[in-house]
Amino acid sequence: MGQHYLDYLFAPHSIAVFGASLQPKSVGTRLFQIIIEGGFTGPVYPINPKYKKLDRKTCYPSIRAIGKSVDLAVIATPAASVSEIIHECGEYGVRAAIILSAGFEDAQGDAGKYRKAVLAEARHYGIRILGPNCLGLIRPVNNLNATFSKNNAQPGNIALISQSGALCTAILDWATVRNVGFSAVVSLGNALDIDFGDVLDYLALDPNTDSILLYVEGIRDARSFMSGLRIAARMKPVIVLKVGRHHESAHAALSHTGAMVGSDDVFDAALRRAGVVRVMTIEQLFSAAQLLVTTHRVHGNRLAIVTNGGGPGIMAADRAIDLSVEIAQLTESSIQQLNNALPTHWSHSNPIDVLGDATHERYRTAVEVCLQDTNVDGVLVILTPQAMTEPLQVAKAVIESSVDAAKPVLACWMGELQVETARELLTKHKIPVFPNPDASVEAFSYLASYHRNQKLLMQVPGPLARSSEPDINGARMIIDGVLAERRATLNSLEAKALLTAFGITVMPAVMARSGNEALVAAESLGFPIAIKINSSDISHKSDVNGVRLNIANAEAVRGTYNELVATVQALRPDTKIEGVTVERMYNNPHGRELLVGVIRDPVFGPIISFGAGGTMVEIMRDHAVAIPPLNDFIISDLISQTHVSKLLEKFRNLPAISIPAVQHVLRRLSEMVCELPQISELDINPLIADENGAAALDVRVVVDMRAPMLKPYAHMAIHPYPSHLLSHWQLADGTDITVRPIRPEDAKIEQTFVQNLSAQAKYFRFMQVLQELTPQMLARFTQIDYDRELALITVISEKEREIEIGVARYVTTPDGESCEFALVISDEWQQKGIGSRLLACLIEAAKTKGFKTMEGEVLANNAAMLRLTKNLGFSSHISEEDPAIMVIIKEL
Repeated sequence: MGQHYLDYLFAPHSIAVFGASLQPKSVGTRLFQIIIEGGFTGPVYPINPKYKKLDRKTCYPSIRAIGKSVDLAVIATPAASVSEIIHECGEYGVRAAIILSAGFEDAQGDAGKYRKAVLAEARHYGIRILGPNCLGLIRPVNNLNATFSKNNAQPGNIALISQSGALCTAILDWATVRNVGFSAVVSLGNALDIDFGDVLDYLALDPNTDSILLYVEGIRDARSFMSGLRIAARMKPVIVLKVGRHHESAHAALSHTGAMVGSDDVFDAALRRAGVVRVMTIEQLFSAAQLLVTTHRVHGNRLAIVTNGGGPGIMAADRAIDLSVEIAQLTESSIQQLNNALPTHWSHSNPIDVLGDATHERYRTAVEVCLQDTNVDGVLVILTPQAMTEPLQVAKAVIESSVDAAKPVLACWMGELQVETARELLTKHKIPVFPNPDASVEAFSYLASYHRNQKLLMQVPGPLARSSEPDINGARMIIDGVLAERRATLNSLEAKALLTAFGITVMPAVMARSGNEALVAAESLGFPIAIKINSSDISHKSDVNGVRLNIANAEAVRGTYNELVATVQALRPDTKIEGVTVERMYNNPHGRELLVGVIRDPVFGPIISFGAGGTMVEIMRDHAVAIPPLNDFIISDLISQTHVSKLLEKFRNLPAISIPAVQHVLRRLSEMVCELPQISELDINPLIADENGAAALDVRVVVDMRAPMLKPYAHMAIHPYPSHLLSHWQLADGTDITVRPIRPEDAKIEQTFVQNLSAQAKYFRFMQVLQELTPQMLARFTQIDYDRELALITVISEKEREIEIGVARYVTTPDGESCEFALVISDEWQQKGIGSRLLACLIEAAKTKGFKTMEGEVLANNAAMLRLTKNLGFSSHISEEDPAIMVIIKEL
């Protein structure tokens, strides 16, 4: 333990190359030459039974003939031969392999057979596979270039993970010209084994990597992708370039939500929730990476623009509006300061046009005023080389003004020859400089997006809100009843009952199968009423003219019933009409029509949508999507992304609607999709919201049979906060103890807890001298992925604040069948039974998760821990790697 399972891939001490030969155009020949030419310092063993020598090195007939340990195998042989090579490598003790060979593309036929055979051998021997059909891997810090690319990577601090080998070569060529270096370049290929999640997990803690770039074509395992992405994004900036943005989902959706929400909407929502930044071009990819690794951070998206040309300022403002970057409204104080310092004809607003004859002092004043303005989050300084302009002097003034600034300053020096020296000076002083206004504003938008998305990343909502409990069992019974009748669509009353079970307000409705029944229902509900056709075969009632509104008296009810049924039967003669629903009319003129819905994405699972409602939703297409589970922060962000959000505020004679009521509906919808994986589509359209609340007027639900899940919430891309693990108990002295999973906001109490541990307790826990947790360690310990790890903390309350007194955590091992654990209790709270109780809770959680074993490492002189674990059923033995360490194991 302590070594990452991908160390043998990224930092091998020795390499065996299968497929090396004397054929000048073969991939194996090129691969072997590149590894040698790259300066790899460890031994490189070519393997090919046809040769005795290759490039003055002994060539071996098989890996067994080497007689020395091999960490990494790099394979460039025909697909049919690869599984046998993996078998031989497994027998020999190789731990990682890169398969460059093609021929594994399809899951069917020979390719499918080869894939299964290779994966079976790899799993049997515990070999991690990169590829097949990949370019390979470059790790400059280790002088490792295990690719067949003509381009090598310069050393740097940016890591690139790509599904396309061809794009890797293009980016390497692009980066060489621009002197951009890399900490790692990884081509995933077909990702038979190692995928984005694994590499992100490794790079998150890689000290050589400051930012991570991803080129994505498609995602196969959403949970692994989101898990790795969220872990990495908590540690360092992650920037994603995704292609195929305009490919719509191919399934025929029955709901408005399904018709509107495309795969790219969902992917974008996933990235926002993961705390990463998305870009659209290679240039933007590197621009964002270089900007985000600086110390520049923003706390909003309000941009001030200082320019010596009106045109470039307007260009920047236009692009800002396109990107939803707010043009900052300067305070009255700032306007007055600028009036005193600038010529009379300056623009008197933002963008701040300091005019074409602006001196460096004029620039300095404008920049400093903007940096001090509380309404400004960042400053963009634009310079065009006019007759009176001093590009270098202005650059110096900007640098001096920004030295102690808490806000980012970006520069746009337009032109080439006259501004070249100034650009070099700005770059030297780490002022981001761009060639045009569009690129400059886009760069600021990355900072703003990163700030916003990092806030979303910190959210860890549970599956259920803390308000009243929903009737989950009742809801499941409704769905089970529908599925038992071999139906997929709930009728109107069933759908409304489902909402009611989760505490969502619906308009009262009564089922009627005749005109007389409709009359009785209308008198019971009170006029005016609406009559709606009720048929599981009809997706949208308006499509068949199936709704009659504002029926004001008893005389009109029976005639309306007969006319409505006849109309629908004429339009859809084969449709089974079950009757109508009679509903009380909603009659508040202040109501706004909204749509909230659910669609099950084939990759990311359930997705929640919010937007404008009514009969024209698919034409208006005003919607935003989010990946559940949701809380109020995520819901507020979701609502704010739509145009209709402006209509929810006070507008002319309309009062503001009850936002808490809308939030309640979205929270309950989140609970519903967490607990009811059978839901494939759901529309509440319209959801009417006014100043008094929100109610569902019409709802459609589509369900399907889902195979029983072995793990809770396996259908979701993001694991909810495991609130069911919270427990309370009391010590013999009456002290109340709470055990709960750790949350990101626990960073402060976790740091205090570690700081207050004795030197011995710290050494027993971390096996090194440690004063306090580094920011990276603190993020790693508190911002966890509940699907792959768990930290249970023990807290007490003193003066209305929590104090952490113990923590137990486990992390899933790469095989997915076992976990590694650690436990530490505050010195003054030891010998009170807390450690035993806390570890017992962790063991129970690990059992529920399905792990087979739990293991840990304990220093041999830590007698108390060895005694505690023995009492809980752990066995122990001396570590083969270090006799001062005991390995303790418990079968679960």
